[in-house]
Formats: sequence, C-alpha cells, structure tokens
Amino acid sequence: MSATTGGAGRPPAALPLRVLPPALLGAGRARRLVARNVVSYTRHWWMLASGFFEPLFYLLSIGLGLNHLVGRLELGGHVVAYSAYVAPGLLASSAMNGALFDSTFNVFFKLKIAKTYDAVLATPLGVRDVAVGEVTWSLMRGAIYSFAFLVVMGAMGLALTGWAVLCFPAAMVISFAFAGVGMGATCYMRRWQDFDYVSLASIPMFLFSAVFYPLSVYPGWLRTVVSLTPLYQGVDMLRELDAGILTPAIAAHAAYLAALGILGMGVAARRLGVLLRP
Repeated sequence: MSATTGGAGRPPAALPLRVLPPALLGAGRARRLVARNVVSYTRHWWMLASGFFEPLFYLLSIGLGLNHLVGRLELGGHVVAYSAYVAPGLLASSAMNGALFDSTFNVFFKLKIAKTYDAVLATPLGVRDVAVGEVTWSLMRGAIYSFAFLVVMGAMGLALTGWAVLCFPAAMVISFAFAGVGMGATCYMRRWQDFDYVSLASIPMFLFSAVFYPLSVYPGWLRTVVSLTPLYQGVDMLRELDAGILTPAIAAHAAYLAALGILGMGVAARRLGVLLRP
C-alpha cells in the first residue's frame, strides 16, 4: 500500500471528511464546496492556525502588563481583573477575524484569480450553493478560532461564570455575520487594492467597538454610532454571557447579527449570478 493512501485507498487529506459529522459541512449541494475547502486546508493547516494567535497575544500582553496598571473593574456584579473584562471582546474579534479572512481574501482569489467558481458551476452546484458553501466554511473557520480562544480563556481563569459556555454558539453567530457581509462586499471588489477598505473598516471596529473599554467613555453621538457596529453587538453579547447577565438584549444582538449574515449571503448570491453568468 502506498504511503500516500489510507486504508481505503483514499489520500490522507480525505480523512477530515470521514471524521466530521455531515451536518458540520452544511446542507444540500453546498456541502461539496465546504468539503473541498476542508481538504484544501489539510494541506495548508499552518494558514488556518496562524490567525488564532493575534487575539491570543493581545490577551497575554494585557495579562502581563495592563492588568497591573488598570486594576480591577466591576462587571455585572463581579469585580474582575482587566484581562477578564477584555477577554470576551477579544473572543468576539477572534470570531470576526476567522470569518472575515476567508470570506474576503480567499473568496476574491477564487473568484478573480484562480477562477475556481467557474469550474464549480460546471458541476450541478449553482451560485447560491457557492454563496452558502463559502459562508459556511468561513463560519467554521471562525468557530475553530472561537473554540480555541474560549478554551484558553477557561485555562487562564478568565471565564467568569458557567454561562460562558454559551459564548461559543454566540461567537458562531458573530462569525456568520462577518462571513456573510465579507463575501457580499468581496463580490463587488475589482482589484486587490480594494482590500484597503476591508482594513479601513475592520481595524477601527477592533479598536473602537468596546473591546478594551466600556461604551460609556464615548460622547453621546459617537456612542450611538459605535453601538450599531456588528463587532460591538458581538462584544456586548459575549461580555454579558460571560458574566451571566441574561437579558433580552442578548437575543436582540443575536438577531441583528444573524440578519446581517443572511443579508450579506443573499447579496453575494445575487452578485455571483451576475459575475458568473455564462
């Protein structure tokens, strides 16, 4: 038996497809595209792993440095270290980064450079399957980052209550929102320079969406603007869940993010239908 094949004569890259539950690969024909991405990343696993470390390094640097300067804060009846206050916000940014990278740069490469979707549409898959499949894969990447980050939070003692386990499904909603919006926006990009707009949106969101300090520090008009950003919606949702503050606002945040993801995926499917029209 060749060293490059498994027991059933299949390459090692096919192993994740035999291990993952079918439901994780999405529904209908779109799961074929998700399966293709899973196989692709088994060959480039280091690219998948690298995106996890940025928010982790932020968390570690805060724990070693700013924790001692800022002191302890009050959050939902808990007196917490600054690192515990920041951790849910960094979890939200991790969910955002995981989904946004795949739904923007990678989708653009497949659409404009590799012409992957032209080949995909020669199969029974349609443009809607492409949109659903790519958004599903981007969500899965964000979920991988979120799960790993949540494990680190727990290991460092930064999970405030048992309700923190709900931060994982909540983080998946954040990933879905950014996956949908990212892919919808990418379908309108014409060249690599257009990705400057992605950085122009994502970096200020990361810095000003209450990841590192409360919304109350902003003046009234700016507070309203920030509160409407999708990352702030995710940060506030995860921070409340982590602290065990269960209010109707959590459902409102989740509905906002889910609607954003659905809208973005719909825009992507419509635009792909135009771009890939035979």
